[in-house]
Amino acid sequence: MKIIVIVGPTGVGKTKLSIALAKYLNAVIMNGDSMQVYKGLDIGTAKVLESEKENIPHFLFDIRNVDDNYTIYDYQKEGRELLSKFKKENKNVIIVGGSGLYIKSLLYDYQFNDEEKLDNFDNLTNEEILLEIKKFHNTDIHVNNRKRLVRELNKIKNNSIINSNIHKKLYDFKIIGLSCDRDILYDIVNKRVDKMFQEGLVKEVKYFYDQGIRSKAILTGIGYKELYSYFDGKLTLDDARNLIKKNTRHFIKRQYTFFNHQMDVTWINVNFNNFNETIKEVINLIK
Repeated sequence: MKIIVIVGPTGVGKTKLSIALAKYLNAVIMNGDSMQVYKGLDIGTAKVLESEKENIPHFLFDIRNVDDNYTIYDYQKEGRELLSKFKKENKNVIIVGGSGLYIKSLLYDYQFNDEEKLDNFDNLTNEEILLEIKKFHNTDIHVNNRKRLVRELNKIKNNSIINSNIHKKLYDFKIIGLSCDRDILYDIVNKRVDKMFQEGLVKEVKYFYDQGIRSKAILTGIGYKELYSYFDGKLTLDDARNLIKKNTRHFIKRQYTFFNHQMDVTWINVNFNNFNETIKEVINLIK
């Protein structure tokens, strides 16, 4: 069983490379992006299209509703169950995405508190529980709904990392990172955001806004939170578009910092004029 991980920022060709490698290795593809687990968040997350999959099985995409609280613990648990299954089947796996912490928690020795360890928080008022939750993420849970508040805070507390050797690998894998000159990358980002608007990003986000959904995924996701501010009347549409570009550039910087300091990545400079050369270079690396 081979496990190949493809990381890098948006727009560098991770999806295209993952399909090529999956065909070469007769592999399945697993999602390594924290936003692409959600149904309906398609354009803003640059999710792989059905027409791009070429009949290759894809896993951990579109597995949760956008108002579900899907945590890194959930991803780790479901991802490791899949890896165990594929190992028994001697099936090669391509993991592709840009969420470094999700991928690292899957493949390295990250341990979480027992999810069944529950607390009623009798010493806290509803308002205090809500404040504790908001330290981690925004929520639409009403302050008077104590049952949901308690359940949410328990989920947060039980997903803290404990007793981990976070640099210890649990699997044999190779990480390939796609990169390019920063100026080229930022130009790609700007053009990609413009293309997302052309493809209907505003309509995609408006669908959730009209339902009153203000979940963690929506309120933290780049491309979604900015357009929510536009719908709220806090930004013009042009300001929202420019802010998406700016926030994406800042996110890319954080991605590279994480990958370079937390993971053993072999970086490849993408040949955008002839992407097949990039594919050949990666195949030579994993032989």
